[in-house]
Amino acid sequence: MSTHAPARPSYAAVLRLPHARRTFAAALTARLSYGTVSLAALLSVTRATGSYAVSGAVLSLFGAATVFLMPFRAALIDRYGARRALLPMSVLYGALLCVLAALTWRPGAPPPAVAAAAALAGACAPPLGPTMRAVWAALAPGPGMLARAYSLDGVAEELLYVSGPVLVGVLTGWVPPAAGILLSALLIVGGTCVFVTSPAMPGPRGAAPGTRRGSLSGLSAPVAVATGVGLALSAVELLVMAFATQRLYDTALVPWVLGALSAGSAVGGLVNGAVRWRAPARVRLCWFALSLGLVVAVAGLAPGLWTLAGVMGLAGAFIAPALTTAYLVVDETAPEGARTQAGAWVNTGVNAGSSAGAMVTGSLIGRVPLGVCFVLAGAVAVLPAAAVCRRRRVRAVGG
Repeated sequence: MSTHAPARPSYAAVLRLPHARRTFAAALTARLSYGTVSLAALLSVTRATGSYAVSGAVLSLFGAATVFLMPFRAALIDRYGARRALLPMSVLYGALLCVLAALTWRPGAPPPAVAAAAALAGACAPPLGPTMRAVWAALAPGPGMLARAYSLDGVAEELLYVSGPVLVGVLTGWVPPAAGILLSALLIVGGTCVFVTSPAMPGPRGAAPGTRRGSLSGLSAPVAVATGVGLALSAVELLVMAFATQRLYDTALVPWVLGALSAGSAVGGLVNGAVRWRAPARVRLCWFALSLGLVVAVAGLAPGLWTLAGVMGLAGAFIAPALTTAYLVVDETAPEGARTQAGAWVNTGVNAGSSAGAMVTGSLIGRVPLGVCFVLAGAVAVLPAAAVCRRRRVRAVGG
């Protein structure tokens, strides 16, 4: 399906690949659902049950089912093809979201039924990001073009997660919050229907018997680094809030500081895709994660909130490059028959790290000096990357 690589790969060239614009637009439409559903579910469940504890538990169940079962759902895509596996998954997921919306439309919803609907919906959430990256790998005619495609995909995905809550906020000004859940269902089913009908969509990729175990064992490095990045990012979100509170700043300024983190990530992702790197992807992965961790570690020394915003912008410049490079390493490592599943493991690492980081950081704030918390947040990004670098050097010396 790939074509000859252009002399100078560019983002415009990526979008000129056969069927790329239609496929990417449909995938982004469907993936916007993941940017809207969390806030919509939080607001609607809280309103329907009157309990933040219940809404927190429901979101935890939904998130755990979504994240930890993603590689197994992605394996179905590899085995049966996106047309046969992804569409039924999205229809079932959308239907369960409609059930959740119906349960939480008015106050008085039974918490067990709400929790069951959320958990079942999460268990069916289609792995759209890994599937789109597998499509890019099939379309891109060379490593340079693939790096551009992954960078474009990563930046676009980050923008979806920023714009999704804004869309829900506007919607809930006119209708009950559960309407945001219905919108999420509509986006994912409609977008997926167009996505799977694209001529660029690959068919089943079943690997030969006996090859999958060995192939997936090579994913430990990118998954470990991605997990460390997820841990650091979720910690930073809480630490910025604690920084503002401790220094008596208006907490309404915190979103601007976190916005600098997102903006830095978007710029860093675009620049990373535009550079023709000479170093191998595994080396770049280590350096991006190490740089992110070091910047986060010193962020606690910022004298004020706006200085912290600048530091966060610098830290963000390494986020998208680290994650994009992790996907490139996965693409180099995984066989054709397990590419979607392999990419899903990186997603799982980031999201699992994010969940654990928020929980651990929340327990440390107030018990440990804030500067030390920033150092620890940076360390969780540095240590996996340092271990990967060390293991690579040992293998190079021994090889």
